[in-house]
Amino acid sequence: MPAVPQQAVPPPAVPPSALPQHGPMSPSPRLWRMRCAEVVACAVVLAAAAGTGAGLAAGPAAAVIAVGAVAAGAALALWFARNRFRSWAYQERDEDLIVERGVLIRRLSVVPYGRMQFVDVTAGPVDRIFRLATVRLHTAAAASDARIPGLEREEAARLRDRLAALGEAKAAGL
Repeated sequence: MPAVPQQAVPPPAVPPSALPQHGPMSPSPRLWRMRCAEVVACAVVLAAAAGTGAGLAAGPAAAVIAVGAVAAGAALALWFARNRFRSWAYQERDEDLIVERGVLIRRLSVVPYGRMQFVDVTAGPVDRIFRLATVRLHTAAAASDARIPGLEREEAARLRDRLAALGEAKAAGL
């Protein structure tokens, strides 16, 4: 039997280590703790102000009612924040990045790596306290608003570098 000549296989444009190694990912649990801290801090300040104002204007019974109303509002805000935290997910695929979000209105964004212009990592003061960052993807489309909040700083840096490398490799192949 004659030997079949081996064809030269070009190396992949993106190293295998840069390809996705996991399924859908979610923000860090620290994001949930940060949202809880924000709601509780606001509720304490608002309860103190409402209780004091109502107590001085209408007596102790009104102060208790005002503080109870603020507590109920904080519980509702925590419920919404929990659902919003759970709604975020992202997944790196071979050709694109998928970002899902939304509580009342579910939104699915598919961002092809070759269409990304740059990847931005931001962290506000509260994010930095909780060691979190947000990855934002920018494309040529004006309506592109793909962002992934609440990532640990190391994961955000890894994702930024990985997406930038994949974007360059896919754009070079266009």
